[in-house]
Amino acid sequence: MANELADARIDPARASEPKIKLVEISKSFNGKVVLDRLDLEIAAGESVVLVGPSGTGKSVLLKHIIGLIRPDSGQVVIDGTDLWSLPDKELNAFRRRFGMSFQEGALFDSMSVYDNIAFPLRRQAKKSAAEVRARVAECLELVHLEGIEKRKPAELSGGMRRRVGFARAIALEPEILLFDEPTTGLDPIMSDVIDTTIVEMRERLRCTTVTITHDMESAAKIGDRIALIFEGKIVAIDAPERFLKSDNPMVRQFVEGRADGPMTQAEGARGGRA
Repeated sequence: MANELADARIDPARASEPKIKLVEISKSFNGKVVLDRLDLEIAAGESVVLVGPSGTGKSVLLKHIIGLIRPDSGQVVIDGTDLWSLPDKELNAFRRRFGMSFQEGALFDSMSVYDNIAFPLRRQAKKSAAEVRARVAECLELVHLEGIEKRKPAELSGGMRRRVGFARAIALEPEILLFDEPTTGLDPIMSDVIDTTIVEMRERLRCTTVTITHDMESAAKIGDRIALIFEGKIVAIDAPERFLKSDNPMVRQFVEGRADGPMTQAEGARGGRA
């Protein structure tokens, strides 16, 4: 299986210049191993979806990519630069290449939609008030929410809040977009709206995207590749059509949503997840 994974991760067409390269990333918290010598390469413009049981390191991996968590060992390389080789000031500037959309949108409840999206522009971009207004309107148009600038988050549906979160994430025109469970808690119709919005944003912005989800329909729609994470490692990665038909027993258990299977047995052998 190791050779199969290596072939899937390092496609010759991508190998020369990956946008994101994780090299033997390991991370533990309070003695519990969360990431275990994990390797992954993502090409510029590619969409990779991370799936796996809860508590297997997906969100921790996302925070490593954006440089919010330092690995215990290994390298996080973005555009050929090892993030943790940078001084703090340069690292903070480097993070502007990223946009991140958190679960539920993570909006500031006391602020209007306009002020939520304008927040990073006012803090990090040297733009006039007119330029901020124009950029906020542009971001809302991109997520199909024109004209709601004056509303508060409490006045929005769950799907609208997610899309406002997307608009804020793209305000600084990032090269890499990270999505953490963008469709959790939404009905199937709104989930499809969110998936379509992610696909449209990626195509229009020509950015690289990494998404965490448990929704296999979403994963198949938005991903160029789907990666299954278990016990801190990527145990399978492939294009959606091949991933969903894989005979890998861990993939089959996850895709079919079965309680019995190798992942459950492994958890039982070590006493369950923390």
